[in-house]
Amino acid sequence: MIYIVEDDASIRELLEYSFNNSGFEAEGFALPSEFWTALGHKKPDLILLDIMLPEEDGMHILNSLRGSSSTSSIPVIMLTAKSDEYDKVMGLDRGADDYVTKPFSIIELISRVKAVLRRTSAAPETEFTVGDLNLNRDRHIVTANGKEVALTYKEFELLSMLMENKNIVLERDRLLKNIWGYDFDGETRTVDVHIRTLRSKLGDSGKCIKTVRGVGYKLEDKENE
Repeated sequence: MIYIVEDDASIRELLEYSFNNSGFEAEGFALPSEFWTALGHKKPDLILLDIMLPEEDGMHILNSLRGSSSTSSIPVIMLTAKSDEYDKVMGLDRGADDYVTKPFSIIELISRVKAVLRRTSAAPETEFTVGDLNLNRDRHIVTANGKEVALTYKEFELLSMLMENKNIVLERDRLLKNIWGYDFDGETRTVDVHIRTLRSKLGDSGKCIKTVRGVGYKLEDKENE
């Protein structure tokens, strides 16, 4: 099931029609209140979410979804007329799985939905420990030297990917593709900025995140080398 939160009736109806005729089950909502009511009865496999909405803007809805344990894992694609890079980065940093700007191709959008569903359908390992660093995906908690560390959604996903692939060098492009979306067209400095912030928040525990010059990053587990 795909939920479409879009106040423009023509776009919403086109999306419902297109997805329902492409092997999906889709339901559209003009108002956030209608969406929240439906969400309370049935969880969708993915949400297409506009930003400019009456009652409640899409970014606030995204924050609420990611802040609740019952909805934090539902894939969300932002669907909006805003094309500024700042809006894109803000949406992705707050936990969106992809970002599509209007006008868009229905065929391309369906392809992106399929890609996000493939990327998020595999059940990941839920807990990782490297030295005094622990990450629990189910509880969305990171501890360093026994103390809980507050991370943004993207920082958490970045650390999770590094810990899952410990001692393996991950290229910047791969990190961008897997965490910020396969079509994200920002520069690789996005990864560098997040790594720098992540190291700072983790303190001494962040020293295990190593830079591989000209390639990317890896998280070193010296005990298992």
